[in-house]
Parts: sequence; structure tokens; C-alpha cells
Amino acid sequence: MVVRGSRLESLCGPCVRRRFAHQETRSMTTLAKTSTTLARAILAALLIISVPMPAMAQVFPDCEETLEDNPERTIYDCSNGLAFEAEAAAAFTGDLSDDVLTLDAQAVLIDGVPQGGDFQILTPHAIATVRGTVFTVDVAEAMTSVFVVEGVVEVTRRDGSEAVSLEAGEGVDVASGEALEARTWPDQRVDELLARFGR
Repeated sequence: MVVRGSRLESLCGPCVRRRFAHQETRSMTTLAKTSTTLARAILAALLIISVPMPAMAQVFPDCEETLEDNPERTIYDCSNGLAFEAEAAAAFTGDLSDDVLTLDAQAVLIDGVPQGGDFQILTPHAIATVRGTVFTVDVAEAMTSVFVVEGVVEVTRRDGSEAVSLEAGEGVDVASGEALEARTWPDQRVDELLARFGR
């Protein structure tokens, strides 16, 4: 017990003040460390969210997938008759029940189409409706290129306007402001495109 005005109070008063000051300093240091750790965790989470992730191809439940290299690609053999190859960096999704594949980047090579109905590939620039068996669709930032190896493919702009029909050996580049025109592609361009699929 401290008696006011006593020598004991005058001796212990500074001790108590120092103890409280020390505890307050420790609490503030702990709070600062916790705040710094929390801020780092939030920053790390934001960086993870903002880092662009590579585009992933969709996994189709009714398709058998085979990974190939030289060049890297995935071969899909689907129960509905669709067979296609996709470059490793290809970004695509699809609904095989509707016979539609949406391709946003890179290229696919269609090697077989579903039984019955028209199979379509949608890109940011074009719609390729398949009436053939072997063709490629290659999506770049400002253009979609379609080339037919075998069969017939009809290509329209994404809004459905302006159509062109491609036969074996023909291709078209679909870009804003350019007319759709079926052209026989030079051998070098064809070879470079097909080499991306190991052909």
C-alpha cells in the first residue's frame, strides 16, 4: 500500500510510470510489426491477383487428350467425332454439345468434325463453319486466318456479315477494313503454319 506523500510513493511513482511507458512502447512495436506483416500479406495477394496468368485451354470431359512436343501441343479426340490439335498457348473454350469452339488466341487444327450438324469456331474476328475435315484457324490480335487443307469451310465476320467459302489450298485473313477474299496461299506460308502442328 502506498501512502500519499510518503517517500515510498516518490520512489515507486517513477517505477510505475516507466513500466507503463515500457509496456506501451512494446505494444506499439508489436502493433507496428503486425501492421507491417498484414500490409505485406495484402500486397502479396494483390500482386498475385494482378499478375496475368497464362491462358488455359478447357478440358473436355468427352475427349481423350494426348500431349505432344516438338512443337508443344495437345491433341483432342472426342466422342462426338471432333478431332483437333491446339497449340500449347492456345486459349479456347467450347461447348461440344452445341458443336461450338471459341478460340481467343493462337491456333487450332481441326482434323475431324462432329457427326451431323455444322461445327463452328468462333474467334474475335470471324466465324468458321465447317463443312470439311481438315483446316486451321489462327487468331492474332487484329486478325483471324483460316486455311483449308481438305474439304470446304465457310468463313464470315463475327457479326455474320460478308461470307467466303474456302476449298482445299485456300485461306482468308479476316481483319477490320479488309474484304474477305479466298486466296491460294503460298507454299511457304502453308508450310510454316502446318509446322506449328508437326506436319
